[in-house]
Amino acid sequence: MATDSAMFASSRRRQSPSLEAFLSPVDLSDVPLLRTLSSTSSEIVSCFSNARFSFQRRNTRSLIRKVQVIAVLLQHLAPESSLDPTAVLCFKELYLLLHHSKFLLRYCAHSSKLWLLLQSPSLSSFFHDLSKDYSTLLDVLLPAESLCLNDDVREQVQLLHMQHYVDDNNDETLRNRLYSFLDEFENGSVPNSEELSFFFFEKLGIKDPTSYRDEIEFLEEKIKTYGCDLEPTRSVINGFVDITRYVMFLLFKIEDSNEIKKQRKGLISEEIENTFTTLPKDFICSISLNIMNDPVVIVSTGQTYDRSSIARWIHQEGRSTCPKTGQKLVDLSFVPNLALRHLTTLWCQVNGLSHDSPPPKESLPKVFQTRASTEANKAAISILVRNLAHGSELAAGEIRVLTRTVTETRTLIVEAGAIPYLRSLLKSENAVAQENAVASIFNLSIDEANRSLIMEEHDCLEPIMSVLVSGLTMRAKEIATAALYTLSSVHDYKKTIANADGCIESLALVLRNGTVRGKKDAVYALHSLWLHPDNCSLVVKRGGVSALVGALGEESVAEKVACVLGVMATESLGAESIGREETVVTGLMELMRCGRPLGKEKAIATLLQLCTLGGAVVTEKVVKTPALAVLTRKLLLTGTDRAKRKAVSLSKVCKGCDQKTQR
Repeated sequence: MATDSAMFASSRRRQSPSLEAFLSPVDLSDVPLLRTLSSTSSEIVSCFSNARFSFQRRNTRSLIRKVQVIAVLLQHLAPESSLDPTAVLCFKELYLLLHHSKFLLRYCAHSSKLWLLLQSPSLSSFFHDLSKDYSTLLDVLLPAESLCLNDDVREQVQLLHMQHYVDDNNDETLRNRLYSFLDEFENGSVPNSEELSFFFFEKLGIKDPTSYRDEIEFLEEKIKTYGCDLEPTRSVINGFVDITRYVMFLLFKIEDSNEIKKQRKGLISEEIENTFTTLPKDFICSISLNIMNDPVVIVSTGQTYDRSSIARWIHQEGRSTCPKTGQKLVDLSFVPNLALRHLTTLWCQVNGLSHDSPPPKESLPKVFQTRASTEANKAAISILVRNLAHGSELAAGEIRVLTRTVTETRTLIVEAGAIPYLRSLLKSENAVAQENAVASIFNLSIDEANRSLIMEEHDCLEPIMSVLVSGLTMRAKEIATAALYTLSSVHDYKKTIANADGCIESLALVLRNGTVRGKKDAVYALHSLWLHPDNCSLVVKRGGVSALVGALGEESVAEKVACVLGVMATESLGAESIGREETVVTGLMELMRCGRPLGKEKAIATLLQLCTLGGAVVTEKVVKTPALAVLTRKLLLTGTDRAKRKAVSLSKVCKGCDQKTQR
């Protein structure tokens, strides 16, 4: 209660005028003051007399009645009245009370029904406090002789003054019943569907799908906005969100309403943008592109990688170079980076993320899931999956939204058996259904535990590849690209995915023709597939390297592409195939000229790597580029520490080539 009161008071203070706002700039004494008060009170009466209040009806009617009587009082005061100091002070206080009344009435008129019911005790307290403030004001104001009120008006004001505040018990009864449904879910049982539906439909008056979505959106916004400063707690409010969603599915046929389209459009816009949680780049392993679970430092080069990734790189794949620097590893041992491990652990705990997953594409506040939320979600998901089983293409849209916005439902949706039905929709001739299905599978694949179910138990690779190769929309192809990226984070699946017909070629097409978000996912996917040694030649032969080099000209992905090319160039095959591309040197040079500091660093590191392992022809191509010397000197002065080191090394390479030429 105290927290909620503070929150409401804070909101009220933000909308209240400062003392200077009504004392200094405007003359609110005598006649101007009375006119301002009369205008304000009339505005309140006009705006709220016919407003529909779902809850706090008795309190809102009583407050509006008070303001009506005060408006009458103000209208009957003579314009030329000379007010004594006591009356002026009271009317200035009245100005504040009217403003607070207006805010409170607007709050009750425009908030969601569930929110008002949950806040019923606090709101009642605010109305009670405001009623006492009016009574105190009238105690002082009525005896003032300068008012010159006629008998009728004075009688109305006195009757108003004699009214006592009375709680509206009906709101509290409804609130208790709402909590009883939450308690039933919390105890592991689903409430009687008829009673639950009747309560929401008849008692709360929430009677159409749009209204249910508005209620859900309003409560979710409160969770995001106020975080831990909520009463009831975020977990309790989240439970009511999940119950409301269940009742919506229970009452109404799943349909493609305007609200669903609006929600889907918002998701698509969000997916198109780069919506990764802001993640420190030092927490990401440059081999797996995942958050490091067990960071270790290579003794030879001082570079940090995730233990499992670098162990696979060295021991299973037989590589003996550093993935970042390309240096020959004289000492193959590595030691734990305990400081970084501590930091990544803390960061993941704060942001509610798993160490071993790619950075997620949602930034939602982490809310502790109560049993009530879990049980309500299970009940809602069972309805959706039943609809999927009966061929409802629209149910896939609801699952897409749910797996995107409520991450905890992913496991429940898989357990409910949704994957086979989503799999069948991947080959739908309905573009929206296909897109929703592949997006749902992508969202499910973000959770590592689901990847084997998608790839092995339900064999979804072939239909996902079908969407990537010949999907009905470019957006569907891009989402399939993202799904393949997350699935390929499992090392054993990299080779299977790369060998699928049309995989590399289609990823290259997305990289050339997709949106910014699609291009980025294609870069990640090609990089992930390259990390399996058996895939390198496939990526070269099927146009993956050519597409990456071509993307250096795309400002939105050039930096990421340079990073991936740098990793590829640590292998002779990669360096030679990259070096054969006509535009690679000019693309990297352009990034050195116009890129951000990190992009410049990646560009010069890749150029050095090409000179080291790409052979004499590639080295000559790099060294003979006219602007190289100027850009290298500039990086020596203004680049990052790593860029400066690479610039020194590249300068030595250039000098060595010049000496050979002179001989």
